Amino acid sequence: MKQTTRLLFALALLSGAVQAKDGAVNCDNCKAWNKPVKPFNVFGNTWYVGVDGLSSVLITGPRGHILVDGALPQSAPLIEANIKALGFRIEDVKLIVNSHAHWDHAGGIPALQRASGAVVAGSESTALGLKTGTNVKEDPQYEARSPVQIATVKKVQVVRDGETIGVGPIAITAHLTPGHTPGSTTWSWSSCEDQRCVQVVYADSLNPVALGNFKYTGRGNAPDISGAFAASIARVDALKCDILLSAHPSFADTFAKAAARTPARNPFIDANSCHVFAADAARRLADRVARERSEH
Repeated sequence: MKQTTRLLFALALLSGAVQAKDGAVNCDNCKAWNKPVKPFNVFGNTWYVGVDGLSSVLITGPRGHILVDGALPQSAPLIEANIKALGFRIEDVKLIVNSHAHWDHAGGIPALQRASGAVVAGSESTALGLKTGTNVKEDPQYEARSPVQIATVKKVQVVRDGETIGVGPIAITAHLTPGHTPGSTTWSWSSCEDQRCVQVVYADSLNPVALGNFKYTGRGNAPDISGAFAASIARVDALKCDILLSAHPSFADTFAKAAARTPARNPFIDANSCHVFAADAARRLADRVARERSEH
């Protein structure tokens, strides 16, 4: 017991050193978002390894694993600990993909990449955000005066719309869904259990959240991107979707489904889940667009 305690303490110190190197992001919701949660199985080789308010998903395979998103910089040690608690090794994560490069979904990726040596992949705009450690200028949440700066990822593999990448026999497909950010990407993959395979969708945020004077309907020389955003929502709605996961777990009722799961019933399996998610996003975008146009 004493030896185990010393080992856990040593791991905590190591995680703390990694965290200190990257630095935490402080925000109104960060403490609540970053509360630890026990990792759990979603279906087959798909596992939730994130924190209370920010998703991170592990897809396991015989030749290495894929990790989707890294939450906050201070989430990295918790994600790594969750991977280990499930009996997997961070060193076996060979690919890390990102939904979008905001600090609350990409902040932990640099530390997780260093710990694993994994390839990091994302859309072209996401790759730029990961390489610079801050939001791109076209981002609705771009902050010109006091941008949040996170650690950078030097090398990022750019994925195109509809491109499939993977590790050995496991593969994940990118679906570009710009709107929340220019590089927003929804990911999908097949997960199998007891000879049954389902299609899992990890939907990126579809929230029309902006800072300052940004308008989704355009402002000055800025283009109207509301139509493109609506098209992204429609694309998520049209995806083959047996299981929905989302960048913020609350948007997919992730923990409620996990709590209700029994050996005989898996509430994550719901072919209507992407439709419900998209319909809610469409309503929020319509409200935002109506408000912006009433202000002209």
